[in-house]
Amino acid sequence: MTPPLHVEVVQKKDSLMDKNYLKEIVHKFLANFTSLTPGATITNRDMEENVLLYEHVQCITFCDAAHDSDVATVDTELVYHIYTLDSFGAETDTMTDNSSGEEMAVADVWALPAEEFHGLWENLIYDSKIKEDTLRFVETAFEFADRGVDPNIVGWNRVVLLHGPPGTGKTSLCRALAQKLAVRLSERFPRARLLEINAHGLFSKWFSESGKLVAKLFERIREIVEDRRLLACVLVDEVESLAHARRAALAGLEPSDSIRAVNAILTQLDRLKRHPNALVLTTSNVTGAIDVAFVDRADIKRLVGPPTERAAYEILRGCCGELMGRGVVAPREQLFPLRVLEAARFAEGDGSRASLRLRRVATDAAAAGLSARALRRLPFLARALHADCARAPSLPTFIDALQSALVQQIRDASDLCSDGVGPPPLVRDQ
Repeated sequence: MTPPLHVEVVQKKDSLMDKNYLKEIVHKFLANFTSLTPGATITNRDMEENVLLYEHVQCITFCDAAHDSDVATVDTELVYHIYTLDSFGAETDTMTDNSSGEEMAVADVWALPAEEFHGLWENLIYDSKIKEDTLRFVETAFEFADRGVDPNIVGWNRVVLLHGPPGTGKTSLCRALAQKLAVRLSERFPRARLLEINAHGLFSKWFSESGKLVAKLFERIREIVEDRRLLACVLVDEVESLAHARRAALAGLEPSDSIRAVNAILTQLDRLKRHPNALVLTTSNVTGAIDVAFVDRADIKRLVGPPTERAAYEILRGCCGELMGRGVVAPREQLFPLRVLEAARFAEGDGSRASLRLRRVATDAAAAGLSARALRRLPFLARALHADCARAPSLPTFIDALQSALVQQIRDASDLCSDGVGPPPLVRDQ
């Protein structure tokens, strides 16, 4: 059986059209297409000929990685998700340290789906199924809760741990997952919140208050999840800071209150799992420092490493497409997906030359171990430092600038290493 194709429709903020009616209009519009491309987006300017869609819809995205090629419209079930984006941004939750009277920022709270996270899921590119696996994990956890599976017989905690070096997109993936769940599960949870906990802020400089701050924070979280129609995603970034505090305390290097604070967090996480509408997302840059007791609580533990050659190519291809779409690189030329190049056995021709050249840049970037963050910064550096700023460069010229920016990036990393700053680069400039 062909899996359904999820169609996400962003309704304009000022639109008052009934969602069911809007769904019918979108469905009729898509019936005009012979096939649909997973991962593609129909923007508002593409709907100018359809007055109703143009007035009420911001964009339509086909997002389901279960399909790796175009799907026939008449043969595929379309599952619609219609929603508006929250544009108010994050609210900072503060608490007062009773010992000092100081106000401390302990969490940022986002109403989902948020405008800041729109498109984030689609633009995170991995050479593994980590996005699909984490999404299926959460959907299964809620399915078990719906069916009344006894957690004393089959255990799950709804805790995700993503670990790996900095800059690989762990935090972004957590935010994107929370956003995706807010969209996909909107019928069950009409409201959704992402609570980004400041793990460092939980440890008061007046150590006697740390445990109390932890308890107060989780009391607020439990108050939020009392609303069973609200999905609460709790993100703890750099969770290894919690483990470090307990380990140092056990070694006599920190006050014993650190142990109480970390134990309080573990206890509160255990209590939080009783709420079927709560999900805990965590990240770590230093895998070896994570507390064993916490690791044992995580249902799914995944390494998020630097982009492989395949992922690096698709990231750079997306970046070039964005710059050509904005007129920063001109004229617009086609860059083929890697699967198309593979099907053609990487044969070089006038149409594929730019794609093959970009693939060589991606291969060098992957060999150098560039993080996803550094890779996405490369096009900016290429345009700023290695291309003629007087006019928009052509795509071949810009790809040459990308190669120059990459060489400079590797050289700068080597210079930092020689000065004793940062880890050594995986490879040196050839």
